[in-house]
Amino acid sequence: MFIRRTQTRNRVSGEPYVTHRLVHSARVGHVIKQSTLLNLGSHLDLPQAHWPALAKRIDELLHGQCSMPDASLPEQVQTLAQRFAAQIIARTPNLGLACSALSDAPATAALPASRSPFETGAVDRYQEVDLDSLELVNPRSVGVEHAALSAMRQCGFEDKLAQLGLNRPQIAAAVGNVVARMALPCSELATHAWLKGQSALGELLEFDFQAMDLNRLYRASDALYKHREALQEHLFGRARAMFGLGQTITLYDLTNTYFEGGAAAVDKAKRGRSKERRSDCPLVTLAMALDASGFVRRVQFFAGNASEPSTLNKDMLTGLDAAPRATVVMDAGISTEANLRWLRDQGYHYVVVSKLRRRQFDPALATEVQSAGGVTIKLQRVLDAQGHVLLYCHSPAREQKDRAIDEAKASGLEAALARLHASLSKSKGRQDAATIMQRLGRLKQRFARAAQHYAISVTTDPEDQRITAITWDKRTKPGSAAAHPGVYCLRTTLVEQDNAALWRTYTMLTELESVFRSLKTDLGLRPVFHRIDRRVEGHLFISVLAYHFVHMLRSQLKAQGVSDSWNTLRQTLSTQRRVTVTMQRRDGRTVHVRKATRPQPGHQTLSTILKLDPNPGRTHRVLV
Repeated sequence: MFIRRTQTRNRVSGEPYVTHRLVHSARVGHVIKQSTLLNLGSHLDLPQAHWPALAKRIDELLHGQCSMPDASLPEQVQTLAQRFAAQIIARTPNLGLACSALSDAPATAALPASRSPFETGAVDRYQEVDLDSLELVNPRSVGVEHAALSAMRQCGFEDKLAQLGLNRPQIAAAVGNVVARMALPCSELATHAWLKGQSALGELLEFDFQAMDLNRLYRASDALYKHREALQEHLFGRARAMFGLGQTITLYDLTNTYFEGGAAAVDKAKRGRSKERRSDCPLVTLAMALDASGFVRRVQFFAGNASEPSTLNKDMLTGLDAAPRATVVMDAGISTEANLRWLRDQGYHYVVVSKLRRRQFDPALATEVQSAGGVTIKLQRVLDAQGHVLLYCHSPAREQKDRAIDEAKASGLEAALARLHASLSKSKGRQDAATIMQRLGRLKQRFARAAQHYAISVTTDPEDQRITAITWDKRTKPGSAAAHPGVYCLRTTLVEQDNAALWRTYTMLTELESVFRSLKTDLGLRPVFHRIDRRVEGHLFISVLAYHFVHMLRSQLKAQGVSDSWNTLRQTLSTQRRVTVTMQRRDGRTVHVRKATRPQPGHQTLSTILKLDPNPGRTHRVLV
């Protein structure tokens, strides 16, 4: 076995180029015949002086000899030898290489003792082997990859990429980006290492990720972002057809994520209010419009300091192919009067959280509805002057939370007032009226939620120059959140719907909030390391694509009563591996069998529901 460097020409352009091939030579009768076992490509990144050692090591791995490599060999030789030997074993049945592929059916004839080590032909799948020679090599994860690829193929994702003009390597890189975000959320750099060294996705796609350059992943990200409109439309259309989705409700909200580093060259990297409390970093904003079922209909990217109300524009909501008089559900930060007027002018209904500061709630006039968790929610309906329904909702859990927050703020304010009052009697304390009033103003600003319920008074000396005492009295403000803990108000144009239907429509917004949590915690949306605008938006869009396929899998599982989070499902699926079992026969030849491990019970349950093959990648049997 040796490596041959051959110069050839491109059949189309005629340009010359060099290729490297792993060649095996054997005597057949009186003739020495040479056959190519594997094309190593044009760029073999290994000094020519190490080629004989590489060929020898590959031969040892194929024949099950010298399982522990020579410590004197460079690490690069060992790595390439394992890679090329694994490719020969995995591809031999498909590529027709000159090795003996074990058939699934028993052979009718025994193997001749004089057979060449690389002769082709069917052999009996029942083999007499040395059990002490058994080794398990080249383990690769395959469970999450198999489920993700199944979801993609149900949606026709690869076919759509091909229609958009991507070639096979570009499609493989794009699929690798998205699957890696589902299986191991990380940067493209870490994705490249995962695809090369840990994942069996390449075997499922029949693509060699180990030979793929890192820049191909970045260019695949650019291609996905370039075609985002077509991909969004295609994927949502497939989801709507598969799950029978309606077009009556659109959920709209936005979130942001932060950059690591200054990101000075990124136009949208701006400082603003971070929802992860990382206002020390530049931010970028992601706006999403979802169907009521949770599937993404449209995304758009804004600067990190974008005003929430300004993100609601015709690009996000018009052109969604929504039915006439469709309903938009969104949070209070976006529901300005101007936006609500625009929605009415466009013919949309809406359900939003009211910004009215004064609340009113009378339990005697309220109706009750049961939440999904069995909690009783009380609802009181009021019509305002504009003909909107104001639905005041009382939640016991929210009341408990509001009371805890109010008590903490009130305790903090009173403790600060007590310290300020005590400082007046200290010899070095500042008692002048201007300084004390300034400190009181800062306290009111710091504890604004609680300060509105306190009447704070000061006592001064006869000359009104110094403050001698500070007193306070708590008086809960009527109509405030403290007066009605646990009460929030919904505002809607759906005057014909009953209270329960309106409340359940609004609770769909919690699905959007769970989407954002999943994007950030499960699908690698944060942080962003890129320094080029299109790469930043490409990174975010890959997470959105990953979410679509995750939500598709979870929707299929929920229909059968499995409601686990993606993190839990991912842990269950990730236990399956593809491994190669290597054994030596009595006659000195080596049997290699590569297949997936048997799914564990929890994994088997998921595979049954999702109709996944329990042996992804099929079984490859090779006799060397």
